[in-house]
Amino acid sequence: MSYAPEAAQDRTFLTQAIDLSRHALEDEGKTPFGALIVIEGEVIATGTSSVVELRDPTAHAEVMALRNAGAELGRHLMEDAVMYASSEPCPMCLVACYWARVPRLVYAATSHDVAVNGFEDLQFYRQLALPNAERTLLTETAADGETHEIATMALASWADKLPLPVEPKL
Repeated sequence: MSYAPEAAQDRTFLTQAIDLSRHALEDEGKTPFGALIVIEGEVIATGTSSVVELRDPTAHAEVMALRNAGAELGRHLMEDAVMYASSEPCPMCLVACYWARVPRLVYAATSHDVAVNGFEDLQFYRQLALPNAERTLLTETAADGETHEIATMALASWADKLPLPVEPKL
């Protein structure tokens, strides 16, 4: 299946995502972000940023659209979908699209536009480019040999239950 850009369709769906972001501003506490999941030219699900409303830092528009699409379709993989977003996704939302196997993502405003208006997306992209020791979020493993072994045994048990052998993704 080809996902060549279709300018008219892209513009239509981007306009819908932007409209969602603008309407989100009418709800107290919402930020101006909107997203759509589209399959074969049909809007399957939408999402707006619900971080404050749900008290959930992961409830960004793109994540909400993926959650709603999953509920609507009864599946978590969106290999046949296009994500339309009012703005370039933050790192978390971009990775969520990868996890969902979304093959195409189309956005309107850039991360620079988002940063100019007070959002921290660019700072997070910069943080992720740094070595762990230089990041502002301290990340470390405190596992000794025994706890590491127990944790990896749980992972191996999951892999053993799969119908096909696991191919390492190193």
